[in-house]
Amino acid sequence: MNLKEIKEILELLKGSDVTELEVARGENVLKVRRGAPAEIRPAAAPPQPPQAAPAKETAPKANVKEIVSPIVGTFYRAPAPDASPFVEVGARVTKGQVLCIVEAMKIMNQIESDATGTLAAILVENAQPVAYGQPLFHIATD
Repeated sequence: MNLKEIKEILELLKGSDVTELEVARGENVLKVRRGAPAEIRPAAAPPQPPQAAPAKETAPKANVKEIVSPIVGTFYRAPAPDASPFVEVGARVTKGQVLCIVEAMKIMNQIESDATGTLAAILVENAQPVAYGQPLFHIATD
């Protein structure tokens, strides 16, 4: 990402009510925050509409690892609309395996498992918006 692209992003944000933005390109990550940190947290929560969540969205048990969204974006279970999902409930997953994609600003971010085990739950429906830190999966660890 070059300086011109960063300036363009900042210009776009000037006329908006966005208070926090994170853009990742490969190894590079640009984080922009406006206002005091105490103001950001409450403002970030209300825009997230309540999800019609499955019953399994209770707190994970001790042997269950919760995978959360590292960014705000749109959740996709498959690499393309006509492709098979990356994973299904009950499937064996390994640390580093791609579980889904979260699209943010036309950039497809692959979300990988940080645990090895069995996929216990998928907590988000395909093509739904997700918030930063929102639980996406539960993995029953070994």
